[in-house]
Amino acid sequence: MTEPAPVAPADGTGTTPDEVGWRRLPGRMLLVGPATALLRLAPALVVLVLFGAGSGNSTQVWIAGAAVVVAVAVGVVRWRTTRYRITDERVELHSGLLNRQRRSVPRDRIRTVDLTAPLLHRLVGLSVVKVGSGQSGSDAGLDLDAVTTDEAERLRRELLARPAPARGPAAVADGTGTDRARVEGDGADGNGADGDSAARDGTVGPADPVDPAGEELDRIEWSSLRFAPLTVSSLAAIGALAGAGWNVLNETGLDPRSLPGADAVAGELSAAPVWAAVLVAVGLLLLVMVAGSIVLFVERWWDYRLSREPDGTLRVRRGLLTKRSLSVSEQRLRGVTVSEPLLVRALGGGAQAGALTVGLAGEDKDSGGGALGPPVRRAHAHAVAATAARATGPVTDGPLRAHPARARTRRLVRAVVPALVPAALLGVFAWFDGTVWPVVVGGVLVLLAVPLALDRYRALGHRLDERYLVARHGSLLRTTTALRRDGVIGWRVRQSLFQRRAGVLTLEATTAAGGGAVQVLDLDPADAVALMAAVTPDAVAPFRA
Repeated sequence: MTEPAPVAPADGTGTTPDEVGWRRLPGRMLLVGPATALLRLAPALVVLVLFGAGSGNSTQVWIAGAAVVVAVAVGVVRWRTTRYRITDERVELHSGLLNRQRRSVPRDRIRTVDLTAPLLHRLVGLSVVKVGSGQSGSDAGLDLDAVTTDEAERLRRELLARPAPARGPAAVADGTGTDRARVEGDGADGNGADGDSAARDGTVGPADPVDPAGEELDRIEWSSLRFAPLTVSSLAAIGALAGAGWNVLNETGLDPRSLPGADAVAGELSAAPVWAAVLVAVGLLLLVMVAGSIVLFVERWWDYRLSREPDGTLRVRRGLLTKRSLSVSEQRLRGVTVSEPLLVRALGGGAQAGALTVGLAGEDKDSGGGALGPPVRRAHAHAVAATAARATGPVTDGPLRAHPARARTRRLVRAVVPALVPAALLGVFAWFDGTVWPVVVGGVLVLLAVPLALDRYRALGHRLDERYLVARHGSLLRTTTALRRDGVIGWRVRQSLFQRRAGVLTLEATTAAGGGAVQVLDLDPADAVALMAAVTPDAVAPFRA
């Protein structure tokens, strides 16, 4: 009978991957696991203890004590039943006692390795390793919560490393050291041209000199704080926190009106004119939202650094209370993006650079999937995108080819017609109510739709250069995408009934990166055919004939 593989000691650094042994999470997880669970239950436990002690009912206090015991027991069971191992082919994770789970991810499917260290984990020297495969379902990836900080860094380098190809007849003759068999294998799983194109673009390989310390590409500029109140995600987070705080106040029975000075403020507001009270309330709300969004921005992007590591990965590190580190292999990079939300663009002249990477669609949701940094000046965002793409000149910046005038007509119709519906309803209300303000509001809505449509048309454009297909669209969220020509794995042509009447179509360049396609909206059919033929002439030739 074969003896089971030895289990590593509790510090998580005993068995090496070469021994193909199972490893346990470090013993320090016995402190972090129960503490994390109790923090999530803290509002309910506080309510139980306060109400139980105040009413003289000890049952609620006993319930709170039992919850603490259960949290500790669950943490112990989780530590005892969780183990993982890394072989040459797979990463495996086994966990659970009653509900046993067996997770396994092939190493050639690993796209990202994300290191996260919440505050409690940092206090005891632990980090969470999130392995992303870019898939869904059972092959979506796995989380190692948690391992020591040194072990997490070692795992990051190990899991993103590519085996060095053997030099010989099977190697590519261009001197990049990329194994043709491995390239074709990567392409077979839907990733397109992987290895040889990455080597041509300068991706660090066996034949390239590397800097042991890595290369820093960007770091935080605190002038970017002005963009914090202009991002929708920050405002939404403030609203969620305010709602949670209000629920806690309701659960504990605390009345904000009982605070010192609250009655005096309420009396002043009630005696003031309605417009003044509304103005004060709106001002206070904006003040809280601005201050809260700045605090969230600082926590999210504190100590932000973008670097190119010696192992050929782009690495984003950030975070104040929770340290985060996202690494993506440059061999999976298919292009870059620059996003310009309306408020950030119009009021601050800013933008945010992102990576178009295989397997990174939404992996880093709290900062925007594939974000390379925070919102910064527009020129700086374009420079970061070009640097990440190893381009010597601008990639997402520069002049684009305008789309036909028929696209402008479509933008006007699609913006004005929906605005006419509420305007008509307001007009009917004004007819029966005998007031004028609904008509004014409806007219303003229609007038605002016109500049919005024209701005959407001005944003339309595309360009095809030696290496990239560049496309731009959008007004509320203007996005410029530069997709590598060798990252295009197919085409999709869509034409709605109204597009057919206008004589335009939507061309989608399908790719294994990002959302799966890059759209070129309202394009002239002749331009679409020429674009496809220029990028993939062999694939389009039969259709042109």
